[in-house]
Amino acid sequence: MRLSAASRLQYIVNETGEIYMAEYAFGVDVGGTTVKIGLFTAAGKFLEHWEIPTRKEEGGKYILSDIARSLKDKMQEKGIQTEDVKGIGIGVPGPVLEGGVVTLCVNLGWGVTHVAEDLSKLMDGLKVEVGNDANVAGLGEAWVGGGKGFKSIVMVTLGTGVGGAYIKNGKILHGAHGAGAEIGHMTIHPEEPDACACGRHGCLEQYASANGITRVARRALSVNTKKTVLKNDETLSAKTIFDAAKAGDEVALKLVDDFGATLGHALAAIAIVVDPDAFIIGGGVCKAGSIVTDTIEKHYLERVFPACRQTEFKVAKLGNDAGIYGAVKMVIG
Repeated sequence: MRLSAASRLQYIVNETGEIYMAEYAFGVDVGGTTVKIGLFTAAGKFLEHWEIPTRKEEGGKYILSDIARSLKDKMQEKGIQTEDVKGIGIGVPGPVLEGGVVTLCVNLGWGVTHVAEDLSKLMDGLKVEVGNDANVAGLGEAWVGGGKGFKSIVMVTLGTGVGGAYIKNGKILHGAHGAGAEIGHMTIHPEEPDACACGRHGCLEQYASANGITRVARRALSVNTKKTVLKNDETLSAKTIFDAAKAGDEVALKLVDDFGATLGHALAAIAIVVDPDAFIIGGGVCKAGSIVTDTIEKHYLERVFPACRQTEFKVAKLGNDAGIYGAVKMVIG
């Protein structure tokens, strides 16, 4: 039986060669606090999503079994049989090797973990695809988010850290060691005295993440003599800094400009290596609005190789759901 490209998204050939319809697929995004799960049709239509707590005690030993239990509960609730499911895609916060093996997930307490194999066993042999969470979110944005319509994108996620992904023709660049597009750990200022969470010094995320922006601001405010609303702000955050900048606060404007210069110059260096059609900027920092992308792009243009000046800057559209969309895309193709 010959199937069209569209049909192949919805059919599975079992071990005996029988062809049957797979109506559903699951996307799973494992975070340090919660696991987000999405139910989709096998053709990629979003149906619903929900969350469960991420239980990190005892080295994260309960995380995969909790996910399996939640998936099975949803399948029972909806009357979905195992043979109705095309597979499960899962994004995790760490490097992922071929075969769905995670080498290290510090935030989950995992060492080497055979995620694809272990979750498949818990789910009665269902196909499982595994990817790094930032890469998976980038795939989601490339598919139906801010990167839709571009052949190649670099996704930049500005949250607690700085995540990155390079997606070309709908495929993730994983890298030989599962560390492709880990742009948050580009060395920007090697003389930086404070250590990054990775143990190195001067990583991009020490300056361009939400935490990094605040860290740099506190350092600057400790020696600042100019009038600013930030000086006595005990709840200083990236949000308060951007809000103050939009209100015209001179010190805040300088902090935002420094942030834009650091990230813009870093992206200019990335552009000369992979030359993407677009940079897609996402994460909590982007809630500040166009001031974020405008400042980054301004400084990008200062340093970029002339051939890369036309690279577009877009804001991510899927928010916290990018991970589940990208995860399911790994399964349905």
